[in-house]
Amino acid sequence: MKNDVVDILIIGAGASSAAAVYSLSSLNVKILCLEQGDWMNTSHYPSNYKDWQSLRNYKYNQSPNIRKSETDYPINEKDSDVQVANFNGVGGGTILYSGHFPRMKPSDFRVNTLDGVADDWPVNYQTLNQYYSQNDINMGVSGLSGDPASPLHELPLPPIAMGRMGEIMGRGFNNLGWHWWPSDTAIISEDYDGRAKCINLSPCNSGCSQGAKSSVDISYWHKNLRKRGVELRTRCRVREIIVDSNDMAKGVIYFDENGVEQKQYSEMVILACNGIGTPRVLLNSTSKYFPDGLANRSGLVGKNLMFHPWGRVEGTFQEMLHSHLGAQGSCLLSHEFYETDKKRDFVRGYTLQVVRGQPPVNTAIQGYLKGTIPLGYKHHEAFLKYYGKQISIEIMCEDLPEESNCVTIDDDLTDSHGIPAPKISYRLSENSKKMLKHASEKAIIALEESGAIETYSHGQVRETGWHNMGTARMGYDSKSSVVNEWGRAHDVKNLFIIDGSIFVTGGAVNPTTTIQALSLYISDQIKKNISTLFD
Repeated sequence: MKNDVVDILIIGAGASSAAAVYSLSSLNVKILCLEQGDWMNTSHYPSNYKDWQSLRNYKYNQSPNIRKSETDYPINEKDSDVQVANFNGVGGGTILYSGHFPRMKPSDFRVNTLDGVADDWPVNYQTLNQYYSQNDINMGVSGLSGDPASPLHELPLPPIAMGRMGEIMGRGFNNLGWHWWPSDTAIISEDYDGRAKCINLSPCNSGCSQGAKSSVDISYWHKNLRKRGVELRTRCRVREIIVDSNDMAKGVIYFDENGVEQKQYSEMVILACNGIGTPRVLLNSTSKYFPDGLANRSGLVGKNLMFHPWGRVEGTFQEMLHSHLGAQGSCLLSHEFYETDKKRDFVRGYTLQVVRGQPPVNTAIQGYLKGTIPLGYKHHEAFLKYYGKQISIEIMCEDLPEESNCVTIDDDLTDSHGIPAPKISYRLSENSKKMLKHASEKAIIALEESGAIETYSHGQVRETGWHNMGTARMGYDSKSSVVNEWGRAHDVKNLFIIDGSIFVTGGAVNPTTTIQALSLYISDQIKKNISTLFD
């Protein structure tokens, strides 16, 4: 029967869910995953069409409020300094990410001990190291071993080519005596695991038609579904998790692909809905046992929302760099300013990511908006000054947790099934503002030292809520955290959370590889403790 009791029910089919199913399938139990989006068809990605730049700005926009797909849910972000990125479908956010894949550093797990801010994690880098490595193999990650700013780790594939722009930026960083390194990238540089290598199509962040970008629909899910007992149902939207009088999760109420309300019972429930979707499900799961939302006796579900405050600086060069070609998020990074420096007026630090230039339409539109590329007379002359000659430095700042930055449930806004939507309340801290200013100044110096004849700072960029973390944080103490040191909810012993919501701090690197390493680690702990799991 469709709704018979399953052993493990997972909500969401993105990065963390895919890794968990890979690990937990060795238990040979019945695993069911419910995903509210669809399977993706690579032939439908924008890069297959002549108007791909227009398609990616709307139909494949990273904001569900712009995209407005029937499988999306709206987000009230009127009270937020950052616009949320969210994608629903098999693969989740990895469908539209750029594949930038650096690991967090050992110091990221010990910021309170080192810098006296936030809290230390209940796990450390050494614990996660083996899971990072396993995930690199499973995903197909390219990179160069030996980065002096990170612990030594080997990657299964050589780095993505930096191109001419990487060469000149590398020399600029060398002249300044600043750290830089080719970035680890979840894009395959050689044929790998039945997939064809990257051919520099360029629009990575609107879906990879080549299949070279390691989105989890192709790197994990096709293998997962060949395993015994694993089932994935798409277009199934979970409304709430139901519990019994013993504070145990019984299963979920969801709407199936035909919009019919269903119940699915399970021995264990795992949430993998990201730092926005997971608190939304928990806060919508109210009952007489949990009147303020499931697993929320600490009052911290939805609190401590972290993004990565983001800035952008562009440099224009005289030389044709063909900077519009190549893997979008993969060139090089600098961690020169990653750790706390007491000489600065802020704590913690940031990453400088050197990324490709813009495609032609975006070059023209942005140039027009900035007043550097006119319409009509002299348009082409001005356009050729910038096209293929621009390099961007993206600024990713560490965001420290604050309870006032949070996800709550909106009083009026709902999705197409009438389920209340999330509301985001988020403001940049003074620490983040100081960090962004410092980083923008350093990015300009790096571009000018590399030969830029013109620079332009966008300042803080609002449409950058790609990395949402911290809203169901992990910890030893049930009063100051939502889940324990291996992802089990303090209040509900058969409920686990494996996505970015369990982050204690955010570091200053893209979180996907750490999310997946945590998912593999938590899955391993479930297997090791299976006989006493609910004690």
